[in-house]
Amino acid sequence: MRSIATLVARQGLRTLPKTRLSIPTAPSFFQRGSRSFSATTAFRQTEDGGRKWSTPLAKQLAEAINITGPIPLASYMRMCLTGDIGGYYTGAIEQGRDQFGRKGDFITSPEISQVFGELIGIWFVAEWMSQGRPKQGVELIEVGPGRGTLMDDVLRTIRNFKDMASAIDAVYMVEASAELRTAQKNLLCGEGAQSTESKAGHHSTSKYSDLPVVWTETIKSIPQKPDSTPFIVAHEFFDALPIHAFQVVEVQPTQKNPSPVSTPGPNPRTPSTTSPSLQWREMVVAPTPSGSTHQSLATPKAEQQGGPVPDFQLTLSTSSTRHSLYLPKTSSRYRALKSTPNALIEVCPDASLYASDFAARIGGSPQYPKYKPSGAALILDYGPSDTIPVNSLRGIKQHQRVSSFSEPGLVDLSADVDFLAIAESAMKASEDVEVHGPVQQADFLEGMGIKQRADMLAKRAGQGQGNEKKVEIEKACQRLVDRGPNGMGKLYKALAILPENSGRRRPVGFGGDI
Repeated sequence: MRSIATLVARQGLRTLPKTRLSIPTAPSFFQRGSRSFSATTAFRQTEDGGRKWSTPLAKQLAEAINITGPIPLASYMRMCLTGDIGGYYTGAIEQGRDQFGRKGDFITSPEISQVFGELIGIWFVAEWMSQGRPKQGVELIEVGPGRGTLMDDVLRTIRNFKDMASAIDAVYMVEASAELRTAQKNLLCGEGAQSTESKAGHHSTSKYSDLPVVWTETIKSIPQKPDSTPFIVAHEFFDALPIHAFQVVEVQPTQKNPSPVSTPGPNPRTPSTTSPSLQWREMVVAPTPSGSTHQSLATPKAEQQGGPVPDFQLTLSTSSTRHSLYLPKTSSRYRALKSTPNALIEVCPDASLYASDFAARIGGSPQYPKYKPSGAALILDYGPSDTIPVNSLRGIKQHQRVSSFSEPGLVDLSADVDFLAIAESAMKASEDVEVHGPVQQADFLEGMGIKQRADMLAKRAGQGQGNEKKVEIEKACQRLVDRGPNGMGKLYKALAILPENSGRRRPVGFGGDI
């Protein structure tokens, strides 16, 4: 049996990793009970005394809320990240911004070292080998590809395994931002590469081969074929999907009959009341009151840096919403908390939809049957291993924590991923898949042979570029597996969706080998 470490070390890649920096994932901040306000600067005002919103998107949101009332947190996140007017991902180039890298707001694992993407490519090669080395029908799919760095490293790695490379029919990139699609095309296909458009999406050709690369705005645009073998990767994608937040509140009893009703006989009817009940209520977003000189209740102390107060604040809905009546009932994990006063949960319906789609492509479903379950999905993100996320919404700008409710469209928003909810949705969607993990990123990468690959690259660098480059390579890889309190190796997790095999084989990186 060939070990994964041997496969990684001997693949013969020559490109040295570009050193890139990272910041640790910020911890949850909206702490339960943090309802106090702290003084800060008053709102900005226009020359005529009116309220001046921090961004055009903030003004649009406020005007909409004035008509409809407070909106769900998920609606706020969706508009901030992908809104038509100045959304964080959809309006970046227009505003002259780059979200990624040292000059941007955050840096992801593929930007730290090319080794990360190489190991993802090796993971797909290992799964392809373990599933019988299919000679055709292989698809590579990435959701939320950023600048395309991860897929570029994956393709560069797979081309060293010619049998698998020749089995790939197409590469699919699921990207909502037109500007990021252009950046990805330039990286994967070369500057000035020709592009065509069809109902399926935008098409070009990989610079590594004649492999078609197709960009779609949604994963639903990618055909589900009964004979395909899809290999899907989602790196720091689920954390950017909009969440709904709910809290259990005690609703006071109401009188059904406010006054006695006289009836014949010795037992007149008396007023009846119900006992206090526990109900789910949704956290909603509303403009911070005009003229306020206090921070929003959702702003943590770590983010109270002075300056204008956030445009919006998070409040508790005073009555049930359609989401609070439905979403907390969708899982036994949520239903079990209904009897706990003040219990908090975060629910991400979009995450369930994507997980279900992944599972159906791999294992088949009644709607999309497959000849034989095949393929795999690898999800890498941050969040708790075995609990429901709470209070996890965070805002990041220029590598610093900021309020999630300030400067809409200019601040990156993210929340912890509920890995168990993803697993639950995947297994509900298809009877022919199984889920492995989540495991800590450090365990996954070490199981994939990151040490062996880093040692090989460092040795080559020491021979040709001196000790400084060797140290950079070692530090970059160590950053990926750091198990410290805020280390990436501990906070980030890996989860895999595979064809069901009755537990006969564990995937590499999750306790198995080739």
